Amino acid sequence: MSCGPAYTEDAKGAADDLSRKIIGAAIEVHRYLGPGLLENAYEECLCRELTVRGIPFQRQFPVKIEYKGITVGAAFRIDLLVNDLVIIELKSVEKLEPIHDAQLLTYLRLYKRWLGLLINFNVPVLKDGVQRRVLG
Repeated sequence: MSCGPAYTEDAKGAADDLSRKIIGAAIEVHRYLGPGLLENAYEECLCRELTVRGIPFQRQFPVKIEYKGITVGAAFRIDLLVNDLVIIELKSVEKLEPIHDAQLLTYLRLYKRWLGLLINFNVPVLKDGVQRRVLG
């Protein structure tokens, strides 16, 4: 498991700037496709948009966890890890539920990252489907 960047003001600032770029890319995808598709379609198109914008990312990033001193391989996968700073969890659901928020917060805690975005594409206006989460 990576320690990740320290939660310095510089790292937080870089993550904040990056999150705005990610949200811009997601808005572009949503404007083009609209709501109603499956999550994997939005993931594919968001990856394309990030690539076009020159934003590095890893898709379906496997994360190992430690349990009682033993490393458990690929316990979960992060939808997108952008520039090794921001964790993105994508959804296409009628309504975001508390479990979705808990999932993102768990990913942030286990992978030791400060900022995550929960993006639900199944909304009329994407800004209503974006939730930003930070670890203190």
